[in-house]
Amino acid sequence: MAMTRKTITITDQMDDWVKGQVESGKYGNDSEYFRDLIRKDQSKEDNLETLRNLLVEGEQSGSSNLSVTDIWDEAEERHLAENA
Repeated sequence: MAMTRKTITITDQMDDWVKGQVESGKYGNDSEYFRDLIRKDQSKEDNLETLRNLLVEGEQSGSSNLSVTDIWDEAEERHLAENA
């Protein structure tokens, strides 16, 4: 994988935070910390896009005659089946 060097400017407070994360042993160096932040942000954006799509799908599916209890029971059954 090709790598690109980036130069960023952060406040002293942010720098102290990053150093603390590295010193805690969670990350080997500053770059690992920043790459992890980017991966988490990418994942968050992917999850938001999925949620938006599901909300649109739900909205377009129309109204239901099921009660909230029925809907909850169906969701639990589906969850159990998917995680069995």
